[in-house]
Amino acid sequence: MIQANSAVDAYFNALPDERKSAMNALRNCFLHSLPEGFSEEMAYKMPSYVVPHALYPAGYHCDAKQALPFISIAAQKNFIALYHMGIYADAHLLDWFTTEYPKHSKSKLDMGKSCIRFKKAEDIPFDLLAQLLAKMTPQDWIALYEKTFRSKQ
Repeated sequence: MIQANSAVDAYFNALPDERKSAMNALRNCFLHSLPEGFSEEMAYKMPSYVVPHALYPAGYHCDAKQALPFISIAAQKNFIALYHMGIYADAHLLDWFTTEYPKHSKSKLDMGKSCIRFKKAEDIPFDLLAQLLAKMTPQDWIALYEKTFRSKQ
């Protein structure tokens, strides 16, 4: 299980009451479902789950001081957003997710390249997200990241 982070605790404590329950449930899902090796921290003003420098010293190619981002969540004005870099980089994972989504949620999938938006908390398919989170280890993400993003530099 991933260790909670005090800076992330502060983010969750400051959330509006109408978002706290769903966001805390998402965080709990992340802390329990992500494979060992990811860490929780604040990045880009949102709770993020990253490959720490201890596992990937090169860091993020856009800013090497940043740990390698994997997933972030945010309570936006009109929706809860989940940003999953693995879905953005892995077409097979994206296909799996878009095929499975209707089996787990009555709402239409609202998705951008790496962003999944949930307008209603009750539409969040936590069981599907737990499966998604478990599908990629930090080592899998590093290999895909190096192949997909680092090779373009």
